[in-house]
Amino acid sequence: MDNNLKRGSLEMVAAMLISGTIGWFVLVSGQAVVDVVFWRCLIGGGMLLLVCAVLGLLRAELLGRRVLLLAALSGVAIVGNWLLLFASYAQASIAVSTVVYNVQPFMLVGLAALFLGERITWLKLGWLALAFIGMLAIVSAHGRGAVAAGNYLLGIALALGAALLYAVAALIVKRLSATPPHLIALIQLLTGVLMLAPLAGHQLPQGEAAWASLATLGVVHTGLMYMLLYGAIQKLPTALTGALSFIYPVAAILVDWLAFDHWLSPLQWLGVAAILLAAAGMQQGWRLGIKTRRAVRV
Repeated sequence: MDNNLKRGSLEMVAAMLISGTIGWFVLVSGQAVVDVVFWRCLIGGGMLLLVCAVLGLLRAELLGRRVLLLAALSGVAIVGNWLLLFASYAQASIAVSTVVYNVQPFMLVGLAALFLGERITWLKLGWLALAFIGMLAIVSAHGRGAVAAGNYLLGIALALGAALLYAVAALIVKRLSATPPHLIALIQLLTGVLMLAPLAGHQLPQGEAAWASLATLGVVHTGLMYMLLYGAIQKLPTALTGALSFIYPVAAILVDWLAFDHWLSPLQWLGVAAILLAAAGMQQGWRLGIKTRRAVRV
């Protein structure tokens, strides 16, 4: 493995491990979801503003009207995605919410077929069917096992909504391929600050734990994680990036167990395995014994 590939792999692993701990910091902060997302946008946006300034990205030629509009629209979707995902943690648990959230690649495929005219192959439909079976297993496990607190079905619905909004954001960002990703992220976060400033609580968070959690979410889980993730994407082939991305849900499951003693029931484990296998199979192009290359028009 050459040095560039090794460094990219380490950056991707670090980014996914950091992502896997987001739920823990969200819950430990003790703040309302709107406040958590607001402070994440404000602190993370401040850090990325400095990064973009140092990298010389704050130039007029990179900030045209089209770029600002599309990046802001994707920011609305990203912020909505965070609001729904963070809200789902308290209902269906960090582990279940994170795994359900990982159906986003299938939603992106569907949106790309609807709005970009991309084809859906029978192979992708096969993986989608497996992911759907996994979803049914997780939903049918309601009230079983250790992860049964809160409104379980509402938590799953919130995680699915978050996945859909992430897919919408990714679809919009596809149109900004010539724009530096750090700059896109900065505009997204500043959009979040403007969106949530009127809604966030008018009192500052109280206590060291709250401030430490919010600062970590902003600096580590937003600013640092974005830089690691984008650095890895630039260095790694797509297949390896997709494979390493599955460290995120695995890490989230372990964090949920170690921090909150939430462990999945056997049926939930089957659902988790089906969803992650399906997502990995679609991203890596595994065949599932399907030889036809025909595509389905949507």
